[in-house]
Amino acid sequence: MKKTGLTMALALMLGTALAGCAENDQNTKDNGEEKLKVYTTIFPVQDFTKKIGGDAVEVESIYPANADAHTFEPSTKDMVAMAEGDAFIYSGVGLEGFAEKATETLKSEEVKIIKAGDGIELADASHDEENHEEHANEESHDEHTDEEDHAEHADEESDHEHADGDAHDHGDKDPHIWLDPALSIQMAENIKNGLIEIQPESKDKFEKNFETLKSDLEKLDADYKETIDAADKKEILVSHAAYGYWEERYGIQQISVLGLSPTQEPSQKQLQSIIETAKEHHINYIIFENNVNSKIADIVKTEIGAESLTLSNLESISEEDAKNNEDYFSLMERNLETLRTALSK
Repeated sequence: MKKTGLTMALALMLGTALAGCAENDQNTKDNGEEKLKVYTTIFPVQDFTKKIGGDAVEVESIYPANADAHTFEPSTKDMVAMAEGDAFIYSGVGLEGFAEKATETLKSEEVKIIKAGDGIELADASHDEENHEEHANEESHDEHTDEEDHAEHADEESDHEHADGDAHDHGDKDPHIWLDPALSIQMAENIKNGLIEIQPESKDKFEKNFETLKSDLEKLDADYKETIDAADKKEILVSHAAYGYWEERYGIQQISVLGLSPTQEPSQKQLQSIIETAKEHHINYIIFENNVNSKIADIVKTEIGAESLTLSNLESISEEDAKNNEDYFSLMERNLETLRTALSK
């Protein structure tokens, strides 16, 4: 573990003795060799890195339990830790609003930056998502016509200080690539290649672990195809439009109450359209998420008389799931069980 000018300066700001972390025994393998210290963002990236890295890598996500990847901002302490690490791995597809700025700082500290989603062609957002963004823009224009200068200044400050505009970062593209097991193979391969660059002496181990992960992802993909092909219907009503890749891969049609970002809420007209569409397709369930809450989704549930189900978008996991040692596959299998119920008559 290295000690850099940035981390020394930030350590002084925090008033913490961070230098000692460099000698932490947890970063040393049983054979006395130093482990790679890697920081990650979303849960699938963390889990894939652990599975590929094995005992050669110590992996830690900077996201707390139930974090919303769309809005999370790292603390100064987080940045100190990341600058002390050997690598920072994130999706790189516009989801983590803070990441692009953070990586510029980390590169100067000789931290290896790995984009798990590098080279993956992102799917277009759904039509509903485009309507959410268009409505949001129209409302913003209508409400702030007399305060354009103030709004423009506020937007600039928001872009500088916050990541809550991440939906605009990924624009009309869907960043939730890890929910597609086939695309997850490419994510895992990018992670594997990055780890090999940092620690080439562990190449054989990384390659072997990757092949095991790839095989498991291929089986999961087959399970999803088989289950959804046999389903009574293909429409699901979800609170958050995170499942576009299931549309492309498996033929599911998601009807979403919110947009790609949970902050993108529908207009009254769009809300009524969602309710009518749900009734038209005889939707019996509305699917919520463990880290996304919405009063509007509750309204839809009441209007159509639907029961509640839960999906995990895997951006982060709960404290309970972490304690139970849940991984990408156990959560995706749980999601598949939810789909079996939601797609039944």
